[in-house]
Amino acid sequence: MPPPTVTFTDVAGAADTTGAAVVVDVIRAFTTAAWAMHLGAEQITLVAGLDEALAIKAAEPGTLAFCDGRPKEGFDLFNSPVQLQRLDVAGRRIVHRTTNGTQGVVAARRASPLLCASFVVAAATARRLRESAVDHVTFVITGTDEDLACAEHIAALVRGEKPPSDALDRARRSAAAADIDSAPSRGYTGVDPGDVDACLDLDRFDLVLEVHTIDDRLVLLPEAPIP
Repeated sequence: MPPPTVTFTDVAGAADTTGAAVVVDVIRAFTTAAWAMHLGAEQITLVAGLDEALAIKAAEPGTLAFCDGRPKEGFDLFNSPVQLQRLDVAGRRIVHRTTNGTQGVVAARRASPLLCASFVVAAATARRLRESAVDHVTFVITGTDEDLACAEHIAALVRGEKPPSDALDRARRSAAAADIDSAPSRGYTGVDPGDVDACLDLDRFDLVLEVHTIDDRLVLLPEAPIP
């Protein structure tokens, strides 16, 4: 069987995606999500709006609400993969809203299978796509060059090719990395100085982040790659 064809789009173009899709947010949404699943979170509901996230948290006691940007009242964590490691998420449900990553998932909700990815789950994501025998994959680039670099890395693996050697360097030099690196000095308490390094920890986890529609919600669950 020939390798799948690959296209790249942005969040605006994701609404037209109906086949296999991978929504990429390296810094930091889907690095944080991968850490949450690794630490035993039951599931993550991905939403577009802050009010929607807080409404789910209020309706379902015990749910943790995550967001990005400056700390906001009612949220338990602010999209930092390093800070997350100091929070007990084992067995907990999480509702997550970010400016880029979760918006991409909401836009691409018609795709199937619909995966979320970052460098920390790159190889596992590629294996999932290969074993699913998809003939086309759309990568939804939600941020800056770090997401495109990650998408190109995964796409090469899916096609059985050698990944670009500069993917992690491109991510390190990206506008998103620079923004996170400078955030603590600008008073963003929801950012840890180690966040960018955590986001560039290639293949840290052997897990797949797949989105399922449950009761009309977009729910992210960890799934082991197909053996």
